[in-house]
Amino acid sequence: MNKIFPLMLAFFGMAASAQQIQSMETLLNDKISIRAIELYDHKVWYSGTDSKFGFVDVEKPGKQKQMILSEKKLQFRTLGQDKNFFYTINIESPAEFFKIDKKSLKHEVVFRDTAKTAFYDALHFVNDKLAYTFSDPDQSHLLKLMVFKKNGNWTQVTNKVALEEGEAAFAASNTNIASTAKTVWIATGGKASRILKMDLKNNTFEIFNTPVIQGESSQGIYSIDFLNDTFGIAAGGDYTKPEANINNIATTNDGGKIWQVQASGKNAGYTTCVKIKPGSKGKEMISVGDRHISYSSDFGKTWTKISDEKNLYVCEWVDQQTVVFAGKDRIVKMKIK
Repeated sequence: MNKIFPLMLAFFGMAASAQQIQSMETLLNDKISIRAIELYDHKVWYSGTDSKFGFVDVEKPGKQKQMILSEKKLQFRTLGQDKNFFYTINIESPAEFFKIDKKSLKHEVVFRDTAKTAFYDALHFVNDKLAYTFSDPDQSHLLKLMVFKKNGNWTQVTNKVALEEGEAAFAASNTNIASTAKTVWIATGGKASRILKMDLKNNTFEIFNTPVIQGESSQGIYSIDFLNDTFGIAAGGDYTKPEANINNIATTNDGGKIWQVQASGKNAGYTTCVKIKPGSKGKEMISVGDRHISYSSDFGKTWTKISDEKNLYVCEWVDQQTVVFAGKDRIVKMKIK
């Protein structure tokens, strides 16, 4: 059922100076966990648990459709798109790469990774002709990065990037890869939480340490977003301690080489997704964790919790006044002013 909830400042604990929430509307209710969404044709497209894939219209929630891509009850935590197709990969081994036609919604498996260690954490399109996805490493500890090019084939990127013992990534919101026209950034976590920066011109890597909390398998960067080739934001924490808020947010002003911790001890805690507001030149951004929605109006330096909504994991800006969130059993649209 479609529900619209007028929000009261006291209920959501908003500060007077914070971004104000005008309304929240539940677009989809279902027994599903969603950690990857895409916007296309005025709809929120999603992939999730039990092999579910579908959409709901942003303005007309009654207009929705859901499909089952496999009888195996796969868990999808990735989703990407080019001009004509959607793509999603399940997290278990064997990892199956699904391709879904945007017009007919016919789907097929175009690649299988049968390695026992296959666990794909994020799928990201740089443009219509180029995409990357990466998996947890195998026994070699080398970065396992797959590239999709305009011919539609997936191939492994040859590289010598060695991950540390216990360093991998989190399939929390499909947002630990970011890109500009020149660069791809990948965020890792676990025993080490670093930024892997790849130059798209020659496919060379630079690796940078970060001050984000790390050292345990549950700690590190969960999400990154970049405004341009210089300014970026990283957020995460420890999913076993969702209220812990020390060294879980950082920003960079030099393309990922040096990161500055922001709002340590002064934010809402564990964060799974962060997104820069379009048109704000990086000044404004929104973040979500499983116990909060938070907002920054000063380039990520300070944060205000604007909602106590729980069990939402991923977000995306529809426009400058509208954000959609997804998570456990629902998709939600927030209007802000």
